[in-house]
Amino acid sequence: MGWASAYIEKLRSGEPVAFRPRGNSMEGKIESGQLCTVEPVDAASLQVGDIVLCKVNGREYLHLIKAIQGHRFQIGNNRGRINGWVSAGAIYGRCVRIES
Repeated sequence: MGWASAYIEKLRSGEPVAFRPRGNSMEGKIESGQLCTVEPVDAASLQVGDIVLCKVNGREYLHLIKAIQGHRFQIGNNRGRINGWVSAGAIYGRCVRIES
């Protein structure tokens, strides 16, 4: 169980979620503590630059899609770090709103 497990379960059942992530890895796009609304997403609509709730190597992130290669998505933060490649099944939702 990670910090986003409960949100992932809701997204899997088709419900949107809202939460306030902490940390600075997405600074410039999401500031620590801002309210983020994430909605379930169809992988076919995902694009480079989308902010997604995902799991990479067992860890949960609200990070960016940095590249798409076929059915794989490269995930990274807004500070240049790459977390790794995932399949569509490891992406649970797309951030659709960021508020203070």
